[in-house]
Amino acid sequence: MRNIIAFIRHFFNLFLFLILMGISLAALINYNQTYQVAFSNIANETTGKVGAQYNAIEYYFRLKKTNEALAAENAELRGMLQSSFEAPDTSKVFQIDSLLKDTLGRIRKFEFLPAKIVNNDISEQNNYITLYRGAKQGAQVDMGVTGPRGIVGKVIMVSDNYCRVMSLLNRNAKVSAMTKKDFYTGLVDWDGEDPRYVTMHNVPKSAKVKVGDSIITSNLSGSYPPGIMIGTVAALQGDSGSGFYELKVKTSTDFYNIQYAYLVNNMIWAEQKQLEAKTPKDK
Repeated sequence: MRNIIAFIRHFFNLFLFLILMGISLAALINYNQTYQVAFSNIANETTGKVGAQYNAIEYYFRLKKTNEALAAENAELRGMLQSSFEAPDTSKVFQIDSLLKDTLGRIRKFEFLPAKIVNNDISEQNNYITLYRGAKQGAQVDMGVTGPRGIVGKVIMVSDNYCRVMSLLNRNAKVSAMTKKDFYTGLVDWDGEDPRYVTMHNVPKSAKVKVGDSIITSNLSGSYPPGIMIGTVAALQGDSGSGFYELKVKTSTDFYNIQYAYLVNNMIWAEQKQLEAKTPKDK
């Protein structure tokens, strides 16, 4: 005990200096937006690098499941050949929509950019994912993120080489969805409980929904192409006084094991942003 007291006395000035410096930095970052942005970028890069080192070890023990997921996705993409085409960069996959024609007259709207997941939270109320793809590799805020089997989340922060994604398993995440069979629309969110399930709201009871039906992204979800899997109906919930169901949906993405993801670049949004940046603002 004497040694501890002597140690504290000896280094008291140093400890006091470090405490005061920490308080000063916290106040400076908290009340200055410029420093907030700079600190957020540094923290995101540091967290990404630490997560990448940890994930490299964990990834080794999950190679089998990762390879199975990639094989399943390759099979799915091969089945889409009639409605998609290859870009000059073979690491990118394009899905046909209603805008932007290519040289053959086919139409293109969404560009998919592959990324490695280096950190993935599932145990909190508001979970986030870190991807090894940043501004230097084309990542942008508000890009949707999908996985081999369904949607994953949306980009909320980008640094040079990493981006932070608000997971679908986040209380603040909202996704416009619809039933695959009859196209009834609703809103999907997470209740913060079981990472395997989300909830779809405002589905009318007149809809002929059954357990096992697929729930997909709707054409109102600009961050995602319409038709991307969200999950399958596990249970129908709703009280007698309401005209709507709440559907318990089992997510198609296995958030416990996902290793790769794809950032979805809405090329129409990107083109509009470029035009807005070039258009002079009225004084």
